[in-house]
Amino acid sequence: MKYYIIAGEASGDLHGSNLIKELKKLDADAIIRSWGGDKMQQAGAELVKHYRDLAFMGFTEVLMNLRTIFRNLKFCKEDILRFKPDALILIDYPGFNLRIAKWAKQQGLKVIYYISPQVWAWKENRVKKMKQCIDKMLVILPFEKDYYKNKWNWEVEYVGHPLVEEIERYKAQGSRHKFSDRAIIALLPGSRKQEIAKKLPVMLEVSKDFPDYQFIVAGAPSIDDSFYKTFTEKYSNVTAVKNQTYDLLLQAKAALVTSGTATLETALFGIPEVVCYKGGFISYQIGKRLVNVKYISLVNLIMDKEVVKELIQNDLTAPNLKNELQQLLTDEKRTAQIKEDYAALNNLLGWEGNASAKAASSIYNFLRQ
Repeated sequence: MKYYIIAGEASGDLHGSNLIKELKKLDADAIIRSWGGDKMQQAGAELVKHYRDLAFMGFTEVLMNLRTIFRNLKFCKEDILRFKPDALILIDYPGFNLRIAKWAKQQGLKVIYYISPQVWAWKENRVKKMKQCIDKMLVILPFEKDYYKNKWNWEVEYVGHPLVEEIERYKAQGSRHKFSDRAIIALLPGSRKQEIAKKLPVMLEVSKDFPDYQFIVAGAPSIDDSFYKTFTEKYSNVTAVKNQTYDLLLQAKAALVTSGTATLETALFGIPEVVCYKGGFISYQIGKRLVNVKYISLVNLIMDKEVVKELIQNDLTAPNLKNELQQLLTDEKRTAQIKEDYAALNNLLGWEGNASAKAASSIYNFLRQ
């Protein structure tokens, strides 16, 4: 069968690559064309566009790049029509993918969505259109199945979270490279230049108060080393690594993490963390009025309580961050509670098997019916 897969971010590239590997086990003749990244390409997909050319963050940034976005949409539709896939598989990335889903349904294509847009947080009204144009929805957060069923009378399939199997696999292999003889604080400032420029300087400022620790920045694969160097070069106990985030988390004592998937990854590695978020003023003010959730980190959202501290917008200052990091490094009672909550989180996401394999099996069987 022919599959056309669209992922627009680094996390989508990871989950897309694991899905491709599992699809190929079930369908040896699978032909896969994709929008994604290096991992999906390495897994055997023909890469049409890299996510680094697609990622625009925040309301103002999206508005500034509307022409590029519309050009990408037009090209994507033309490419899908030329390829004539048996199925279109969309991975998260809702601003782009939901537009493609609506169009694809009109073309008579089978539309499968893997990793639901976070409609429970904002833009809930999108669900009505999603029900109309998505043939199969696969969700990865445990509360999403009940959310769709109880609120929207939509039967979706929960396959488990693919990060659990990915991280369990990585932990079993052990560390590949020792980064420092000193205790390590991992810095995960995000994957886009706009967010890194906002948050990394605050994270780095804190390094001066912890001279006995090595602060290591986890660089995004799509961003040049020189970009990080402009921020890190004036600090003596700061270095940066690339494509080694999981190895870094295996060795870290604590982490300062931007909101998003990285907060969940850090928790699944068992590392105490402070969640850091700071957006552009206009984007933040708009977002604050539209977003309907108690927390911004996936860890706290899934557990429905404050497991990890969130420093948001004006609260993300060097003194506040210093105070929170100090507690993670010295308050044994607090870190013990965090790790206990992390264990509960892991159980909730369910290490009951391979989520990517479940998703691939569900897709393959659905298309064969």
